[in-house]
Amino acid sequence: MANEQTKPSDQPEMADLDINATDATTNEADVVNNEPSTESEVSEEAALIADLEKQLVAAQEEAASLKDQMLRAAADVQNARRRAEQDVEKAHKFGTEKFAAEMLPIIDSLERALEACKPDDEATKALRDGVEMTYGMFVSGLAKFNVEQVNPEGESFNPELHQAMSMIDVPDAQPNTVVGVMQKGYSLNGRLIRPAMVMVAKG
Repeated sequence: MANEQTKPSDQPEMADLDINATDATTNEADVVNNEPSTESEVSEEAALIADLEKQLVAAQEEAASLKDQMLRAAADVQNARRRAEQDVEKAHKFGTEKFAAEMLPIIDSLERALEACKPDDEATKALRDGVEMTYGMFVSGLAKFNVEQVNPEGESFNPELHQAMSMIDVPDAQPNTVVGVMQKGYSLNGRLIRPAMVMVAKG
């Protein structure tokens, strides 16, 4: 009867083995879940980085283009301002050019009147004095507005200021020297209004 007694059951030991096996499986799953990202995830991240880099390059190019446009616009504004200032300056300097040109024939007429009146003629002395005074007032009045006479007699011929009407033989004169002024020229602030009509000595 003693032999028939049941031995302690081995089932608890098997249960312990099953629990340990389950714990091992769970730990392996945790290890798998904690592994680095898979290749597909890495490729997606690389693609995202590449896309961001492209966007950055595009943004930098756009910023450079906008900066260039801004600099060009600023340069255009500065050039426009400079041109406007030059136009205003020219208007101040040469605004009276047409008026001065209209006065020149009057001065020419006064000069011809003076040439017609002989200095030693008592009959025309008073007339000559009056014309000479009027002529001087005209010339000095125009000079106040920077209108200057071009009277090159005895000077070398300058095609920029003089207009040669004829060339004559003058033994005592140097070649290309102005030996006679038929009509005086005039300039306004250095700009020629009318060239002087001259006679030039031949070479």
